[in-house]
This record gives sequence, C-alpha cells and structure tokens, in this order.
Amino acid sequence: MAGGREIKTKIKSTQNMRKVTRALEMVSASKIRKAQDLMRASRPYARSMRQVIAHVAQASTDFRHPFLVERADVARVAYIVVATDRGLCGGLNSNLFRKVLADVRQWQDKGVEVDMVAIGQKAVQFFRRIKGVNLVATTTHLGERPKLEQLIGSIKVVLDAYTGGKLDRVILAFNDFVNTMVQKPRLDALLPLPTAAEQIRKESREQGDGDTVVAIDIKREHDWDYLYEPDAGSVLEHVLSRYVESLVYQATLENLASEHAARMVAMKAASDNANKVIDELTLVYNKARQAAITQEISEIVGGAAAV
Repeated sequence: MAGGREIKTKIKSTQNMRKVTRALEMVSASKIRKAQDLMRASRPYARSMRQVIAHVAQASTDFRHPFLVERADVARVAYIVVATDRGLCGGLNSNLFRKVLADVRQWQDKGVEVDMVAIGQKAVQFFRRIKGVNLVATTTHLGERPKLEQLIGSIKVVLDAYTGGKLDRVILAFNDFVNTMVQKPRLDALLPLPTAAEQIRKESREQGDGDTVVAIDIKREHDWDYLYEPDAGSVLEHVLSRYVESLVYQATLENLASEHAARMVAMKAASDNANKVIDELTLVYNKARQAAITQEISEIVGGAAAV
C-alpha cells in the first residue's frame, strides 16, 4: 500500500484537476447560449439560400453554370472539414474525422484524388499527418464570433478549382448541433448543385424539422425559369458563390455550438470522475493512516511488555 504522503499528493493533484474541469465546464455553459443564438440567427438565411438554389437547380435556362453541371467521371474530390481550434471536447473531433476518413477511403479505392480544406486547428493538425490527402487551404482561430470574411479565402480556393475543372465534387463535413447532449458528424454534398439539391430533398423527407437543418421539398412536376438581369452568368456566379459561403458559415456556427456543448458535457463527466477518485483515495489514505497508528500502538505495547 502506498504511503500516506504519496496518497495525499495524489489527492491534491486530483483536486487541482477538478478545479480546472469545473472552470472549463462553467465557461462552456456560459458560452453555449451565445453560440446557439448565433447559430439560430443564421439558419433562416441559410434555409432561404438553400430554397433559392433548389429552384435554380431545376430552372430551364440555356446557360449552365459549372456548379450546376454534374460530371460523369470523378477524378478529384475536395472536403471542407470544420473542426474546433481547441480540444477537451470529448469525441467531437475524433468522431467527425473518423467519418471523413471512411468516406475518403471509399473515394481513394476508386482511384480518386482527395484535396482537403481544414477549418480549425484540430483539423489542420490531424489531416497534415494523413498520407494521400492534399491539404490545400487552412483557416484557424475563428474565435467565439466567427466572421464570414475569415472563411472566404479558403472557400475561394475550392470554388476556383471547381470552376477551373480541377475538382469534380465538393463535400462539407462538420458537427451538426442537435441538442446539448447530441452532436452528429455530418457530410453534405456542396457541389455539383444537382447532387446537393437531391440531398436537400432527402434531408427534408427524413427530418421534417425546420429547426434542425432544412425543410425543403421541391416538386418536380414544374419547370422553373427566371429572367436574369444583366445576364444569367453574372447572376448565377454571384448567387451560387453566396450559397456555398452561407453553408460553410452555417456549418462553422453549428460546429461552434457543438464544441461548447460537447466540452461542457465532457468536463462535467471529468469533474464527476475526479470526485470519485478523490473519495477512493481518501478512503485508501484513511486505511493507511489507521494501519500506521495500529502498528505504532502495537510497537509501544510490545516494548512496554518487554520491559
């Protein structure tokens, strides 16, 4: 059995660790409400953008933007992965990375090359170590109130590559905030747009909840068309770029809310485990102290009897 001084040192270190986990839990609990407010405030815009794009995808027009053309042969795929800048949030990042890697392996088995855009320090650190993945752009340190301007550079790298024919598919990966206890890793097809529109309609049928992601159901029996001013190319270039930016920004806010929720839950569990460890160590310390006292009394009694 360990000595009393060693046990007291373990108890003290565990108590110090509990102070840290409690502080992190309280900080995340105070920030999660603001993150949820930001996330919910941006959802109507993202929902409206998805609805407009779902209509545009079915429009009957002579001009076909590159984002609207689905390519038969897929040679290169890009992932935009939104993760956290800091750790201590349970399995939030690892679950997302595991799902992304499984999808990446499926493309690589088909001979498709993979590019990666990492948003968040943890994503940058992880995908730099993965062989066979080309890290083309990174964005880190977004803070507690991410700005769209911070993301535009990384998004533009992907959009320019797709417009130039260097990419055939763009996929967005992030943690979808369901509630404080549940955050689901999610992969969304961004480009080409027909694929993304099909996924939007699939989500609408599966979820049916306007507050989770999107609730859009476009009927196919109508042929949509628009009058473009000044021309279809200029309008679609602007609208489709804003569409991709809005979805990436919304994914960043969803991931931020998921980060605070996951960290709050993880730190609560860590604090509870620290309490259990302290109780167990205190019991062991009391037993060791009682054993030392009993031995000392036995030595005194034995010495007195010998005299």
